[in-house]
Amino acid sequence: MKADFLDAHDRHWDDAECLLQAQRWANADHLYGMAAECGLKRLMQQFSMSVDAGTGSPVDRNDWKHANNIWERFESYRSGHKQGSGYVLPLTNPFLDWDVSDRYAAQSNFNQARAQRHQAGTTVIRELIKKARREGLLI
Repeated sequence: MKADFLDAHDRHWDDAECLLQAQRWANADHLYGMAAECGLKRLMQQFSMSVDAGTGSPVDRNDWKHANNIWERFESYRSGHKQGSGYVLPLTNPFLDWDVSDRYAAQSNFNQARAQRHQAGTTVIRELIKKARREGLLI
């Protein structure tokens, strides 16, 4: 299947929100990270990140990053693009304590505070996505 970062961003966010309401902290936390990654990759694509026409995956393997490492890659695309000045992320990456391999961790390692921290980080990205849609950068 071909990657659709914007659709994946929205889908992971919606599911994370449902899981947070159900107090399923571990899976909500994981999906907030995935939503953040997908949202940033869609913006990076708009800011000149090349993707394979067949798969939709980033061409540059340095862009094959997850939420904890994509923050800096986003900045390199954003800062080099004429429309990027209005899409600045906070300096501190809220996903530094998130890792895609945490999906294998026991549920007891997760709590509401952790999930809500990552929810807040993803909310920042969602606001950038909303702005990009309003401004016609994303359709």
